[in-house]
Amino acid sequence: MIRKMQPADLEPVLNFWLAATLQAHSFIDPAYWHNNLEPVRQMLPQAEVYVYAETANSAPLGLIGLDPEGDYIAGLFVAPEAQAQGIGKQLLDYAKSLRSQLTLRVYQQNERALRFYQREGFQIENEQIDEATGAAEYLMHWQAY
Repeated sequence: MIRKMQPADLEPVLNFWLAATLQAHSFIDPAYWHNNLEPVRQMLPQAEVYVYAETANSAPLGLIGLDPEGDYIAGLFVAPEAQAQGIGKQLLDYAKSLRSQLTLRVYQQNERALRFYQREGFQIENEQIDEATGAAEYLMHWQAY
C-alpha cells in the first residue's frame, strides 16, 4: 500500500534511504551521503513524501518525495532488499496519478535508474553537472498524454 509518510516512518526511511543511496551511487564518496543524513532527516517531515509498505502497520520499503509546489521528484528510493519487486514502479505510478507532468534528476552513472525512468516514459531534456557532487546528471521529464 502507498500512504503519506508518518512520523514513525522517519527512522526506517532514513535507514533504507542511506543503504539504497550508497548502493546506487557508488561512484560518489560515501562520506557525502553520510554527511547529508541529518539534512535529509530535517527535510523529510516537511516534504510531500509517500511511502510503500506491505500493510498499514509495517515498516516502509520505499519512498517517493515530491515538490509540494511543483512537479519535481526529489527522490525515489527502495530498500535494497526490496528492489526489483515493482515497488519503485508503484510509487512512480502513484506520483503520475497526482501530477500531469514530472521532472527529476538522475546521475548518468546510475544506469539502472536511468533505464528505469526511460522505460517509464521519461525523456532526457538536459545534461548538467551536480554542483554538490561534481557528477554528471540528466534532467528528465515525463508528460501525461
